[in-house]
Amino acid sequence: MRSMPGGDVCIKGFVESSFLDWPGRVAAVAFLPGCNFRCPFCHNRRLVLTPEKLEEFPLDGLLSSLASHEGWVDGLVVSGGEPTISPGLEGFLATVRGRSLAVKLDTNGSMPEVLIHLVKAGLLEAVAMDIKAPLTREAYSRAAGVPVDVCNILKSIDFLVECGIEAAFRATVVPGLHDEKAVREMAGALHGRRLLLQDFRPDDALDPAFREIRPFGPDRLKDLQCAADEAADRCQTGG
Repeated sequence: MRSMPGGDVCIKGFVESSFLDWPGRVAAVAFLPGCNFRCPFCHNRRLVLTPEKLEEFPLDGLLSSLASHEGWVDGLVVSGGEPTISPGLEGFLATVRGRSLAVKLDTNGSMPEVLIHLVKAGLLEAVAMDIKAPLTREAYSRAAGVPVDVCNILKSIDFLVECGIEAAFRATVVPGLHDEKAVREMAGALHGRRLLLQDFRPDDALDPAFREIRPFGPDRLKDLQCAADEAADRCQTGG
């Protein structure tokens, strides 16, 4: 992966501080445009489909904000869209790391070579990877909205589990796409790592049909999380 100057990155959104995007840290969040998936339940559809209509946030402004919040903000989350398809990503991360800030990457795991390179280059302290569906081509492609090479997803999972970096796996669950069996299969592919579930948000979903779907709700989500945790425990114990 060729290193590019940080100024080549396109930033389409910036949050100066967040307590939610990197558990245990106060982090800023940068949103990069575009995605190679078209998940019908995606709630960032403008960032995915029409990023050119969104105002660009200047890199200098981002760096100035990080500097002004030194001592308060202790990390930057780079999210999307899908950041690993963004030109200039490596140079951008190097620029941020050069200011002694920790970086977390949010990714769908479809570009394992990019992910592996960034970790081995020392540009990431943490990664959060979204798991879309059980790891079969049919199920994954349905949830992602495009054909998916599941081997790439598995390669990213295996690398994150083995490389020693802080890694979290999460999934957005949607009625009609996910049930208890699906959740157990998804969690079972993570070598005993926990799969953290979050409920689907229908407002402004990428596919208009999904805006009519009612989310699971807290009680059902709790049941599904228990199922995922049980599957992870069985992996850990070899059961």
